[in-house]
Amino acid sequence: MEKHPKPVLFVLMFITLFSDQPVLSLDFVFNGFNSTDVLLYGNSDIDSGILKLTNETTNVIGRAFYRSRIPTKTPNSSHVLPFSTSFVFSMAPSRNKGILPGHGIVFVFMPNTDINGTSSQHLGFLNLTNNGDPNNHVFGVEFDVFSNQEFEDIDGNHVGIDINSLKSEVSHKAGYYDDDEEQAFEEVRLNDGKNYQVWIDYADSVLNVTMAPVGIKRPKHPLIYVPLNLSDVFEDEMYVGFTSSTGTLVQSHRVSAWSFSNSNFRLSESLITDGLPSFTVPETPFHRHRSFISGVTVGSFLILALIAMFSLLLINRERRRARERAAMEDWEFEYWPHKMTYQEIDAATNRFSDENVIGFGGNGKIYKGILQGGTEIAVKQVSHENDGMRAFLAEISSLGRLKHRSLVSLKGWCKKEKGTFMLIYDYMENGSVTPPTRIRPGYESEVSH
Repeated sequence: MEKHPKPVLFVLMFITLFSDQPVLSLDFVFNGFNSTDVLLYGNSDIDSGILKLTNETTNVIGRAFYRSRIPTKTPNSSHVLPFSTSFVFSMAPSRNKGILPGHGIVFVFMPNTDINGTSSQHLGFLNLTNNGDPNNHVFGVEFDVFSNQEFEDIDGNHVGIDINSLKSEVSHKAGYYDDDEEQAFEEVRLNDGKNYQVWIDYADSVLNVTMAPVGIKRPKHPLIYVPLNLSDVFEDEMYVGFTSSTGTLVQSHRVSAWSFSNSNFRLSESLITDGLPSFTVPETPFHRHRSFISGVTVGSFLILALIAMFSLLLINRERRRARERAAMEDWEFEYWPHKMTYQEIDAATNRFSDENVIGFGGNGKIYKGILQGGTEIAVKQVSHENDGMRAFLAEISSLGRLKHRSLVSLKGWCKKEKGTFMLIYDYMENGSVTPPTRIRPGYESEVSH
C-alpha cells in the first residue's frame, strides 16, 4: 500500500469574549492519522496513515473519535456552535466472491464513546432498544449502502441525516451536482472503493451536506440543504468522529483525511487529496468473465455445429450428384450446362397445372411457366415412346445455334425420372413452339449458325 503523507495536525484553542461568555474554538486537520490523533474503539485501527474503521470481518463495530470532547454549545446557553468538517472516505466490498457488501459509514456527534450494547447490524450507530430515544443525544450523517425497509431507507446507496434514530430525517441518493454540466446530478456508488470527499457545514440552524469524487472541486449546489435545530440534541461537549460496522454483509470502511473547525469554514481547503491510495477492487478482465467464457463456449459449439451441418449438406449434395451422373447417358454430359431441375420447372408451371396448358405437340402437352425471377417460358413435354426420344435429341442438339424471328429460342431441357423429358423455350405471346428443324423455305439465308 502506498504510504500516506506524513500526518499534519493544526490545533488551535483559544478563549474569546462574546457577550461576556467564553467560547472555545477548535480547528484541526489530519492529512493522515497516527495513534495520538484519535480514540479507537472496536475493530478500528490505523494502517499506514489510513484510519480503518472495519476490515473484512463479519459482525464487528469500528469507531474513531477526536481525542477529546469538543465544545458544541456556547457555555451556559442553548446556542449550538457552528461547525464545518470535511473528510475523505472509501468503502470497498470484500474481495472474496459470494460475500455481499455492507453496511456504511456515519459521521457522528455522540455524548460518549461506549459501544457496549450497540448492534453491528445498524452502522454501529444505535440499536433497536434505544432507537428514537431523545435522550440519546446523537447526530449523524450516514453514507449507507444497504436498503433497510424497517427504517424506510430510500434505496441501497444514499446519504441521510440521523437524529437520535436509525430512521433518517432527510435522505438523498448518493451523488453530486456537476457545476460543469449545468447542475446535472451525477450519481455515485458509495462502495466502489473510490475516494469521495464530503463537506458538512452547520450554521444559523441550517445544515448542508455536499460530496464529490476526490479531485473534483466542491460543487456549488449541496446534496442536502435543510433547516435543523440541534439545540435539543447537542450537549455542551460532544465526541465527534466516525462509526461503522459489518454484519453478515461485509466491506472495508476507511477515512484518509479529516478536517474540522467551529471557527474557520475554509479550513477544509487544507486537506491534501492528491496521491491518496485507491481501494477499488480490480475489475476482472473481460476475457475472464464467466459470461464471456460461456458466450465463447456456446458460440464455438454453434460454429462447429454449423460447419458440421454445412459439410454434411455438401457431402450429401455431392453424393446425390454422383448418383445422378452415374445414371446419366452419354448425351446428357454433352448438354449438361443447359439442364434445368425438375423442381424448378414444376414450380414454374404450378405443378403442371391444366390451367397452364397452352397447346399440344406431337409428343405431349405444352405448358406456360414463369421462372423465379419473372422470366416467362414454354415447357414442351416429350414422351420417351416411339420417336419422342429421337425428336428430343434432335432438338437439343440445336441449342444456341439457331436464331430466327419466327422461332422461339430453346433455353434448355429437363429430365424427369421414368423417361419423361421436357424442352424449355422462351415464351412468345401469340407465337408457337416451333422446332428449329421446321424452317420455312426461303429463310435458310436468315438462319445464323
